[in-house]
Amino acid sequence: MSTPLIWFVFMNLSILLKPGHCTETRDQVLSITPQTQEQADILRNVSTHYETILWQPVSNEYISTQVQVHLYVPANSSVTVKAILQKHGITHKVLLANPNELTEMQMKNDSTDPRSGSTFYEKYHTLEEIYDWINRTAQDNPRTVKVILIGSSYEKRPLYVLKLSFNDRPNRKAMWIDCGIHAREWISPAFCLWFVHHSLSFYQQNSEITRILDSMDVYVLPVMNPDGYKYTWTAIKRRWWRKNRSISKSGFCVGVDLNRNFDVDWGIKGSSQNPCEEINCGPFPESEPETQAVANFVRRHKDTVQLYITIHSYSQMLIFPYSYTFDQAENHNDLLEMVQEAAQRIKRYYRNTYTYGPGAAILYPCSGGSDDWAYKLGIKYSFTFELQDRGEYGFLLPPSHISGACNEALLAVKTVAVKVLEKTQAPANHHTI
Repeated sequence: MSTPLIWFVFMNLSILLKPGHCTETRDQVLSITPQTQEQADILRNVSTHYETILWQPVSNEYISTQVQVHLYVPANSSVTVKAILQKHGITHKVLLANPNELTEMQMKNDSTDPRSGSTFYEKYHTLEEIYDWINRTAQDNPRTVKVILIGSSYEKRPLYVLKLSFNDRPNRKAMWIDCGIHAREWISPAFCLWFVHHSLSFYQQNSEITRILDSMDVYVLPVMNPDGYKYTWTAIKRRWWRKNRSISKSGFCVGVDLNRNFDVDWGIKGSSQNPCEEINCGPFPESEPETQAVANFVRRHKDTVQLYITIHSYSQMLIFPYSYTFDQAENHNDLLEMVQEAAQRIKRYYRNTYTYGPGAAILYPCSGGSDDWAYKLGIKYSFTFELQDRGEYGFLLPPSHISGACNEALLAVKTVAVKVLEKTQAPANHHTI
């Protein structure tokens, strides 16, 4: 063996024998629960100053003792972040060891035709596929489905609402459902597609959905944040984007959290006017075209819309107002009764647990949310549903879990809608004395 070759082998052997070299560093999601205030402060610092992304809670201001934190740590930050945690005695467990592979699994889609069967609804879809689905659904159901253009996004993408209307009875009330307000919550638009498909397939077959559709029109906005949603599909590294894609005046950072941009106690709690923050509330209430389009539409229909539901993930929660204050809503007991029954039915049928209650109490205080805004507008049955799961996969819920997550949410929607009908419709054969 020649001397240069021996030297080459020796050099490469020394590299291979370096401690830890054989262990490939990969992106991971860590679960960390700080036990002391000092640990919470260190974790806040890590999430701010190192290249990491908070999955839960959404902002480092909510990190406190005994609050479970889910932190996405890219491979290039992994060694440093884990060393800091170890130095300060902060224990962690790896929640997801393969987020990139799970992302690729979510993006894989062999079925783009709704007519190909139910498997279409058990996959995630690109924005273009969802737009195509909206058009096909309206074309296939001309008597019951109408497409309404309520506005456009910052990047001029259309905001389409599907109106489901199954009869022309006078004085019909309505329900609103929006999905995809936060870009990375892919199970949310999947639910809106699932709900429409269920409504069209099981009208006159399922008693609850039949009663609801006989009594109410339903407005469904499948993707409230199309720019952000499209952005999350363009690269694995962009999968965790939450906000819309509006450019701030400073030009340094992009995006406003649309669920902090509604005109209710705007900019006070659980939000930031720093455009670089995940919970950036924007420069003023309804500054964003997406928020403005929804607010204008709902305002025009506030006399008919009795039920407002916005779909999010993840954490398995059924939330009602208020989130901006710890004060109780006027009909707190009615709202509590509704979500309690929904949670009990989910537990009974699907063996899954959902937490329920007012947002400020069971999650955290935050201003500018759409459910509080709708409630203050006069829609007294207003809810935020946080879908699966509790962190096992988080935002990377596999396609195989879509049907379970959507069936649970569907049961919650139907339970609440039927309760609203019971509370707002005059009982049959009722005579006022």
